[in-house]
Amino acid sequence: MELSEILQVRRDKLAALQQEGRDPFQQTKFARTAWSQEIKDNYDGFEEKQVRVAGRILSKRGMGKAIFCHIKDDRGLIQLYIRSDAVTETEFADFRKYDIGDIIGVGGYVFKTKTGEISVHVQSVVLLAKSLRPLPEKFHGMTSTELKYRQRYVDLIVNEDSRRNFEIRSRFISYVRRYLDGRGYMEVETPVLNTISGGATARPFITHHNTLDIDMYMRIATELNLKRLIVGGIERVYELGRIFRNEGMDTRHNPEFTTVELYESYADFNDMMDLFEELLSGAAMEILGTYDVEWQGQQISLAPGFRRLTMAEAVKEYLGVDFMAITDDAEAVAAARAVGVDMDKVEPTWGHALYECFDQKVEEKMIQPTFITMHPVDVSPLAKRSPKDPRLTERFELFICCSEMGNAFSELNDPIDQKQRFQKQMELRAKGDDEAGMMDDDFINALEYGMPPTGGLGIGIDRCVMLLTGASSIRDVILFPTMKPLD
Repeated sequence: MELSEILQVRRDKLAALQQEGRDPFQQTKFARTAWSQEIKDNYDGFEEKQVRVAGRILSKRGMGKAIFCHIKDDRGLIQLYIRSDAVTETEFADFRKYDIGDIIGVGGYVFKTKTGEISVHVQSVVLLAKSLRPLPEKFHGMTSTELKYRQRYVDLIVNEDSRRNFEIRSRFISYVRRYLDGRGYMEVETPVLNTISGGATARPFITHHNTLDIDMYMRIATELNLKRLIVGGIERVYELGRIFRNEGMDTRHNPEFTTVELYESYADFNDMMDLFEELLSGAAMEILGTYDVEWQGQQISLAPGFRRLTMAEAVKEYLGVDFMAITDDAEAVAAARAVGVDMDKVEPTWGHALYECFDQKVEEKMIQPTFITMHPVDVSPLAKRSPKDPRLTERFELFICCSEMGNAFSELNDPIDQKQRFQKQMELRAKGDDEAGMMDDDFINALEYGMPPTGGLGIGIDRCVMLLTGASSIRDVILFPTMKPLD
């Protein structure tokens, strides 16, 4: 039948029930006593016992006076066996008319069929919700990738891989919270709407507050507010929440995404490296039972002992350019251009030359987990300068399969240096760079009260979940990704 015919048939079935005073949508509750997987895992304890189970019909086949079907609940599938002599005449007649997708509740006893399948022998059945739209053919999944993202509710019904992805996501977030709570961190919540855009270099979303009659910015990072709390004496603090950046969309980027940012007083970026490695390795072992994962077509080992390289070491290893032996800006820019790096859109400085060499030519080679440390100060406005080389900062990013998984600093706590870097960002903004940060006078004021040496770390939750699930697109691990409206 055409879809329009199927929709009409299902609506006619609903109308008939309603005319008989048996509207399924008037059902308000069903007292379930067991779940599918619970019964399967403990058959000896359930055999011949009465149970009440509920779920969505995913398959159905009739054999004369008996009907077999499978229903799906929150924990899996279980087979139902319905005989005409075990239920009322009306219940059996109704059941014959039920469609794939209908939600039912049944009572009966647990047994095994002749083929050995654990099932429920139905003795009562009630329709709890009528499905007015058919599921995708044979419930083997949705063929349209875009439709999966637009209609996640259907995807979750028919696609076990999608369900698994979001179960792993939930478990990872729970693990992150338990891990940090166990180390004495305090979870907080900070504003999503701010009067300035700060804490990172990114293009913000702008909205307007009608009562105050001011433009406001959706946060691009939680960093500055969390460091205000470090100043206030909360020595270990973290926030897990949504970040919004008005930027491009691809398989690794969504305009809204989830991060966890954490800050620890009296620690530095080396402590953050140890923490991140332990957290990611521990999550893999607890959730997957192994350190070995497959992602982006690569076999990745998350066993502890991730490689650690400075950015200059990585550029020297892969491009043969020794930036630590270069002191002149012009010479650095020339060296970058000599290996095919485009320097036309950035400032012609030593730091930008080093960074662009890594970003354009070396990052793509970072397959196994690798911490890239000591980033140029030119691209790190919130990180503390290295005492060994003021051109560099105590900062790292973790790369796996060419993807940045997290970013960390020995946090800048010098208010004078911080103000100068904010002023540099404002100069870039005045030149038309709408990703540059803004001057945050209140944050400078906070630093002037004194912030202890602090290590800070931001982790991309979505990227980590992609890694743990093997997902190739960030949209596969975000329940409702941003989509362009249909015409």
